[in-house]
Amino acid sequence: MSVSLAEWQASRRAELASPDSWLGMIGLDWLEPGDNRVGSGEDARIRLPEGPAHLGDVVWCGERITWRPVHGDARELLTDRIGTATTVDHENVSFFIVDREGRLAARVRDRHWSAKRAFPGLSYFPAEAAWCKAATWERLDAPLSMEVPNVSGELKTVMVTHQAVFEHEGEMVALLPMSVSERELFFVFRDRTSGRETYGAGRFLEASPPVDGQLILDFNRAFNPPCAFTPFATCPLPPPENWLNMAVLAGECKPGFSPGVA
Repeated sequence: MSVSLAEWQASRRAELASPDSWLGMIGLDWLEPGDNRVGSGEDARIRLPEGPAHLGDVVWCGERITWRPVHGDARELLTDRIGTATTVDHENVSFFIVDREGRLAARVRDRHWSAKRAFPGLSYFPAEAAWCKAATWERLDAPLSMEVPNVSGELKTVMVTHQAVFEHEGEMVALLPMSVSERELFFVFRDRTSGRETYGAGRFLEASPPVDGQLILDFNRAFNPPCAFTPFATCPLPPPENWLNMAVLAGECKPGFSPGVA
């Protein structure tokens, strides 16, 4: 990693304290093909907490998503399927469209959320060099197709060709990646702290791509998924292969838990 652990933690806190934080998510509304009304009215499919009863419509027609406001010009919306989704703003409220295996939903965000409740902050296990694991990037004998569920119950097919293998207390441990890119490897795992010291549905871990078949898994940088902070996220759950029979006493604790405090 190019930044220090302290810098990484500070960036993480700043991200969660920002107006665009996951803590500001207040809605996840699934769309239907055709017109989807947006506003504060009871008949709105995309429900806003305030503002006009009818702000406009999100029109889903085939591969095209259009924002058609009551006042103003229509414009096409991009989902998050291949990049950053287009955001529609109205005063302190915004929404954008996410694509989950062909199902579309509007995520609604209150960008003024911090005026209503304070950010509780984050807590971490004490950093230890022993949790910065040198791992080998091993090719599987045959590619593995996994059906990975998320917290909403949807399944996503993930093709896995490699695993990261490291040693812990004399035993070899393997982790399967959920995604691999030129920029990073992404893992989702559970361990024996899950549901106790750490978030019950598991934690995320990112690593730099392997060099000459070797990589570093720094569990001091394991972090909570968005669904630890809001019910309006669609986080992937760890596959059974990534349920570790060990307590990873490193990284981010679950919200509200402080190590060493009964």
